[in-house]
Amino acid sequence: MTSFSWKTALGTALAGAALVASSPALAEQPIKIGGIYLMSGSAATYGEFAKQGATLAIDEVNADGGVLGRQLELKLEDGQGKVAVAIQAARKLVYQDKVDLLMGIDSSGVAEGLVPVVPELGKPFMITHAATPAATGRLCNKYTFRDGTYVAQQMAGAAAVAADTDAAKWTTIGPDYAFGHQTWEYFSKYLKERNPDVQIMDDAAAFPKFGAEDFTPFISSVMAAKPDGVMISLWGGDLVNFVRQASKLGFFEQGFTNIYAVGAATEVLTALGEQMPEGQWLATRYWYDAWDTPMNKKFVADYKAAWGHPPSYNAEQAYMAIYAFKAAIEKAGSVDADKVIAALKGLTIPAPFGDMHFRAGDNQALIGPTIGLSGPMHESDGIRTLVQIRNFDGADVTPPVDPDCKM
Repeated sequence: MTSFSWKTALGTALAGAALVASSPALAEQPIKIGGIYLMSGSAATYGEFAKQGATLAIDEVNADGGVLGRQLELKLEDGQGKVAVAIQAARKLVYQDKVDLLMGIDSSGVAEGLVPVVPELGKPFMITHAATPAATGRLCNKYTFRDGTYVAQQMAGAAAVAADTDAAKWTTIGPDYAFGHQTWEYFSKYLKERNPDVQIMDDAAAFPKFGAEDFTPFISSVMAAKPDGVMISLWGGDLVNFVRQASKLGFFEQGFTNIYAVGAATEVLTALGEQMPEGQWLATRYWYDAWDTPMNKKFVADYKAAWGHPPSYNAEQAYMAIYAFKAAIEKAGSVDADKVIAALKGLTIPAPFGDMHFRAGDNQALIGPTIGLSGPMHESDGIRTLVQIRNFDGADVTPPVDPDCKM
């Protein structure tokens, strides 16, 4: 008769536990990614494009076997463009939905409110849209990364374009929150560095409330100031409304040199169609027809096949967030937050526009904007083309790490 052994029983139990932990059933649990975007209101198309870009990447990854043998799953929340709502959504995704990773945020103001909360959540967070310098600057933390251009990078390119024009007097019209004011600040700074003789007309700057429906008084005040050039940082539904109202008021007949901070957003160009005038300098963080690379051709073709229209910059940046997470998880061999963060830091991966590199000092991707003149309508895509395209190298337009960034 064999006597009972606690040691044997414990060993058997531990072996059984290890078998369960390594079982296919556990390995089949999805890796959950939580996204927070504008899914309602005048800028909801941005959230929809981000959803489409992320979904395309996830479908591709899952069809190829997933990551570490596990499928990816996307859970979306509507941030509504409000700090409190976005923070609540992030906490729900982490504590209730048990996501492993976070991504999103369209508004710079919302990003500035959410980023300081991210360390509390303890998950890697990829900003794919919001452009405030503070997110990877004075508010930086080890959890927060950004795979899109931010205001300083965007305006370094815009200033280079502006300096090559004959416009000597510049003012702006932009949303009355972080993005609008920071865009004007950086554009003025970089343009003055390139051309000290240029006149910055701060007294004529117009900052309507984000989501305003009537831009008439702001358009009229800018026209009355008689600038040579106007930096326009309105976006989403605001930009659509501005262009339509400005056309009726004769704004585009004044001979201004107009540069739009994010005017080449396909969401906006689709809504406007031929209403977007030709000859406008439209900047963007990614332009689907600006890169003759195999990866870009495949991405654009697959995106059009899936969704019936060309990808926006927000779609591409959401798409690349998924692939950045994939690369980091595979490098780490785990979804453990600290290991994924360590793998993301300094990571370089291929992207439609070329290699994308996350700077170790602040977790900011070194990416430059694309800027071109609005040209003839693209017959099949139904939006303005870009001509005289200039692609800026991220290394050339990215300032040094903010000394206030302390990780």
